[in-house]
Amino acid sequence: MNAELRHTERLVNGVRLHCAEAGPETGQPVLLLHGFPEFWHAWDRQIGPLARAGFRVVVPDLRGYNLSEKPPGVENYHIDTLVGDVAALVHDLGHERAHIVGHDWGGVIAWAVAISRPGVVDRLVILNAPHPGAFGRELRRPEQKKRSWYVGFFQLPWLPERLLVPFGRWALAGARPGSYSAEDLKLYQAAWTRPGAATAMLNYYRALMRFGNVRGRQVQAPTLLLWGEQDVALVPELAEGLEKWVPNLKTVKFPKATHWLMRDETLRVNQELLAFLEG
Repeated sequence: MNAELRHTERLVNGVRLHCAEAGPETGQPVLLLHGFPEFWHAWDRQIGPLARAGFRVVVPDLRGYNLSEKPPGVENYHIDTLVGDVAALVHDLGHERAHIVGHDWGGVIAWAVAISRPGVVDRLVILNAPHPGAFGRELRRPEQKKRSWYVGFFQLPWLPERLLVPFGRWALAGARPGSYSAEDLKLYQAAWTRPGAATAMLNYYRALMRFGNVRGRQVQAPTLLLWGEQDVALVPELAEGLEKWVPNLKTVKFPKATHWLMRDETLRVNQELLAFLEG
């Protein structure tokens, strides 16, 4: 990483979020939003290059994850609440707008922020996370339904919590060899086993099934979509046919990368990120 990290706690939208921050505080803010089952450490290979380029990099543990607060109840993980966290975090930094970058669940939230709170987003970058319109389209087809099997499993009581650690290790094992070290996995397991974390992480999926995704589809922000085509959870068609919802879109596909794109293709992802955000 080679960037000096500042660990902070910010009270935003009624929840305490732990953040890893780097780069000049006067720089343009870039929020990096991790997915399931990760935490801020997911972006450790991106933080340094972005900070050295002069950006103010802010990487929260999303609510319920790792060192952030874990409010009880599925209703506290409604997509509108998650959007509110991001918008409030941008404003807490003293800005009206920020670049928003999201992977997996962080990407789901980033799409939702751009759709429902467009004034908060300067540029949007998504890594292997489906636009809600495209996901609805592909869920009508059998292949994406089959790949989404775990979402139904996560609706069960207590059992998914008991199996979260082995499930998380299995999920990350789908990355290319060397993308996650043994030390990385120790850090992840420590995050997964914090009191209340397993239920909070799973509540993202439970709230999505109970309350649905963001209303609306249109994204006006300039958008970069980076897509690893060897994703076992998301069909490659999710990266296609988005122009009617996202008119200002650039898509870059990585044929040999998995769902864990920023780990599998670190250098290329960083190059694309910097070129787009500096553009």
